Amino acid sequence: MPMSENSPWGKKKKPASPEDFLADLIQKIRDFFEEQSKKKAKKEPTPEGDGFDGQKFLAGAGKIGLIIAAIVLLRGVFACFYTLQPGEQGIVLRFGSYNRTADSGLNFKIPYMEEMIRVDVETVRKEEFGVRKTTGHTTDDSESLMLTGDKNVIDVAWIVQYKISDPFKFVFKVKNVEQAVRDNSETVIRRIVGNMDFDYVLGNRIMLADMGRQELQRDLNKLETGIDIVTLQLLDITPTDEVKPAFNEVNEADQDMKRLVNEAEETYNRVIPKARGSALQTIEEARGYAVQRVNDAKGETTRFKAIAAEYAKAKDVTRQRMYLETMQSILPQVKQVYVMDSSRQSVLPYLNLNEPSAGTASPLPPVDKPLNQ
Repeated sequence: MPMSENSPWGKKKKPASPEDFLADLIQKIRDFFEEQSKKKAKKEPTPEGDGFDGQKFLAGAGKIGLIIAAIVLLRGVFACFYTLQPGEQGIVLRFGSYNRTADSGLNFKIPYMEEMIRVDVETVRKEEFGVRKTTGHTTDDSESLMLTGDKNVIDVAWIVQYKISDPFKFVFKVKNVEQAVRDNSETVIRRIVGNMDFDYVLGNRIMLADMGRQELQRDLNKLETGIDIVTLQLLDITPTDEVKPAFNEVNEADQDMKRLVNEAEETYNRVIPKARGSALQTIEEARGYAVQRVNDAKGETTRFKAIAAEYAKAKDVTRQRMYLETMQSILPQVKQVYVMDSSRQSVLPYLNLNEPSAGTASPLPPVDKPLNQ
């Protein structure tokens, strides 16, 4: 019959780990020897004296040795296997020397001969410079104050983010990788800012940050730190408090200049395309007029050639017809008509019936058909 959970003797507490089990066993052995010593102290001496029983001592020592060996073996079995979480890698040392790098998952190592060091290779670590929100580092003004190439003082704040790319180099090559990142980052930024003018540093933040990231990565690779720079970002670039008023005035002047430039560009974009359109329109009209004049000239030439051919066939008739057609086009435009007699002695009266007032000279009525027909 199974024992009930509510046993009057209670539930026996087991050690949580082999180390706890070994400590509990040692405490029990110590209590056992203390109890034996107390019993011997209370026991009356025999006439033969208190003699040493070697067989009992060896038997007890053998049992204790077997128990210790079993504990050591059990602990070694538990220590053979270990699990690395995703994003972790393990550096396995055999007798204190590097042996291999273990990936995430279940792995095996030789107990009591190999040791494993966990390294997180996925977490992005961050170092801040000149930022007042510090994490473990006390920042001061001297960290962010720098001297530009034109001997102006500027306040630069930036951050560096990096990940571990080579766990072996990260653990064994450099003693303090975090301090190495801080020292080299400050050196690189100061070198870049020191080679540039004040205005250039203020206006080219992104380019300077990319340049600093490349140089910092190159320096850290030479040190074999085993890390990759994820980003280097310049957070704030401002002048010092002593020159901020002058800087603000310069900034306002720069904003006014940009505004005027934008207004000029707006006017340019509005006027120039219109002028170009007008110019193209004029050019196209001129081309059309040139084509029209050429076509008219060609038509007149063809007409003249046709008349010349007819004139060669019948000169008198053609001459008379040309005269009459010319008069037909000219006389309607004449305001006053004077009729002379053949002897040119007096002006003959001319009655224009087309006008409402009688006696007023008027052009002759148009002729519907040529007169020579």
